[in-house]
Amino acid sequence: MSELAFAPLAHFADVVMGQSPGADLCNTDERGLPFLQGCAEFGARHPHSDIYCSPPLRVAKAGSVLISVRAPVGTMNYADQDYCIGRGLGAFKAKSGVSNTVFLKHAVELNAAYLHRRSQGSTFAAVSIDDVKTVPIPVFKSEKQEKIANILTGIDSAIEKTDALIAKYQQIKAGLMHDLFTRGVLPNGQLRPPREQAPELYQETAFGWIPREWQYELLDKLALRGSGHTPNKNFPEYWNGGIKWVSLADSHRLDQLYISDTEFQISHKGIQNSSAVLHPAGIVVLSRDAGVGKSAITTEPMAVSQHFMCWKCDQKIDNHFLYYWLQFNKRTFENIAMGSTILTIGLPYFKKMKIACPVDLVEQRKIAAKMKANDTRLFTLQDELSKLKQQKAGLMHDLLTGKVAVKFADATLAV
Repeated sequence: MSELAFAPLAHFADVVMGQSPGADLCNTDERGLPFLQGCAEFGARHPHSDIYCSPPLRVAKAGSVLISVRAPVGTMNYADQDYCIGRGLGAFKAKSGVSNTVFLKHAVELNAAYLHRRSQGSTFAAVSIDDVKTVPIPVFKSEKQEKIANILTGIDSAIEKTDALIAKYQQIKAGLMHDLFTRGVLPNGQLRPPREQAPELYQETAFGWIPREWQYELLDKLALRGSGHTPNKNFPEYWNGGIKWVSLADSHRLDQLYISDTEFQISHKGIQNSSAVLHPAGIVVLSRDAGVGKSAITTEPMAVSQHFMCWKCDQKIDNHFLYYWLQFNKRTFENIAMGSTILTIGLPYFKKMKIACPVDLVEQRKIAAKMKANDTRLFTLQDELSKLKQQKAGLMHDLLTGKVAVKFADATLAV
């Protein structure tokens, strides 16, 4: 196979840079073309806008690739119709008979680092029209471009379908949480009738209307509250001692029901010489600082940093129920967090925090089981999405760098 050659994007496509119109040209009466200022209006594949511009100053033609030229640089969408574009966007479309727009989109995506390097050093990340025009594109024959585009379009479709399913199950989860934590379940596992239909089944509390069989009680009376500490980092012997230690570095591991690993570990000496505590497996942890409201259940004994609260659940409250109740109230935690540098919730809040929950552990566990069943499907889809994205990244690299031959009509396509 011959050495791969490259040419700038402008050789293959017509490139246009957006220009922001004045407010007097914008309207919500559907006069002119839909207006896109930046990638905030991007969807899974196509954008959406309720703002229109008449007359449009810069137009991205239907079939173009829309590309964000301001932070985040390089995000892309396909134009499903003509759009007026503002200065946060650029657009490119393959020249007729020269190239394939879908192929070009993926070639630009593969070379995103080219644009990122050029966006550094300014007040905010941004690139110019010349930067977009000069993105290096591999030179392939038309047939090979089309075949590569078809392969990558196939995996993009799978990614979009999985994304849509994830969004569906996230909506189901939100509705399920609202119903389960306001109505609970009957012994047969069905939701109680809504209060409007059966007011006699409910009681009014400061939390709102809850089933009569429930309690609205201090969490401290139902579970053992604990916190943590950071051992002195000037003593190496306090660290890397095999005890998993939940810190803000593990924020990405939270909100996935369980946490089984941590970025850092501490030692028994670290615990003995600090206020850190080795908590048993099964505690529910909640971030009260950066990433406020994120939570998880530990799968083995762990310590936590001072940025976390944790609860040991026993005979009065189920740890899975508590986890999902914290998830249900995540927005509350986010709203009450205060601080100029790092948002945080002070310890006094948790001393007074009350929870609405069934007195009966059986009902608690039924509620948690319904939530967990939905999460199991959701997490499976998220894993599938991650694998698809990894597969796409590998395919893009191999196909667009000539690492693998592409078969078309039973013949190998040469560069």
